[in-house]
Amino acid sequence: MNTSCEEKFDSAAACVCGRVCSFLAALPDKVKHEAQEIRLRVNRPVTICCQGKTYFLMEDGSVSLSAGGGCVIAWHSDIKDTFRILCENSVYSHENEIRSGYIAMRGGHRAGICGTAVFHGGDVSGMKYVSSVNIRIAHEIPGCANMLLNQIMKQNMHGGLLIAGPPSSGKTTILRDIARQLSSGMRGTACRVTIVDERGEIAGTFQGIPQNDIGTCCDVLDGFPKAEGILTAVRSLAPQYIVCDEIGSEKETKAVEQSLNAGVCIIASIHAGSVSELLHRRQAYELLATGAFSSVALLSGSGGPGKIDGIYKAGDLLAEAGRLTAPDMRRGACGVYGVA
Repeated sequence: MNTSCEEKFDSAAACVCGRVCSFLAALPDKVKHEAQEIRLRVNRPVTICCQGKTYFLMEDGSVSLSAGGGCVIAWHSDIKDTFRILCENSVYSHENEIRSGYIAMRGGHRAGICGTAVFHGGDVSGMKYVSSVNIRIAHEIPGCANMLLNQIMKQNMHGGLLIAGPPSSGKTTILRDIARQLSSGMRGTACRVTIVDERGEIAGTFQGIPQNDIGTCCDVLDGFPKAEGILTAVRSLAPQYIVCDEIGSEKETKAVEQSLNAGVCIIASIHAGSVSELLHRRQAYELLATGAFSSVALLSGSGGPGKIDGIYKAGDLLAEAGRLTAPDMRRGACGVYGVA
């Protein structure tokens, strides 16, 4: 059974300290439905981030677009108590996540943590004096990948898929739905899918159990660095598809290339707000040059998950990158398929 956006909001808000949680619980369903993040900053107003808007939480149970009198303030004790709840009273058991700046939550949500870095041997070993918490609400939108997958099938495109888009454009939400559809046989025969979920955002695994619907024939390598996870999947799980988020380092690119030689299709995402931004990123060019991706989908920064600006042939983008001489290349100048 699918969980509503309102229920997802309430499950995320349940990890906020009791005083602030009571205000969050009283919010109108419309705000809960649209909410993407809950942000607490020490001695600052609590905010609710929606698509293109930031609301301030008010003490009367409403929200406002301006920070005036009556805002709910997150005191130091609120941040401290929220951090304790997120860690389930055991900071030690979450220290690897905290070192990377986040905590995985029950329900598939994730809390970003800000504070003062603790160093050991020249590397960040932890965090102290937590000053803000950003709870990113996990949204499952079954069918949000339909437009993208339908267009790819219509164009008879085969091979890997790279999904590009600006922050909060729904890249992770679409990756999740693609994994669900492929592994459940909604696009034909059920496929073997492995999700390499380094930061726990796609499957939302909590204590070994995926909190999000990722389909029936899907394996999850939770917390694995993407490069290692890709190679582990190829060696041990015989996947037909590997799905991962925010890819692009040199090690990851080499792992993608090795997976191609093993006959595995990679479906991954990368940050880029336009074709021009994508082609000016060295990591993107090197990923496309591996030959692992036959197509690139550019998501819109507005309109919700699944809104596509264009679908491009990877070969056309590589050719355009070779000709690129100025940083102001017009978006859509290279072989874009028409997408409504």
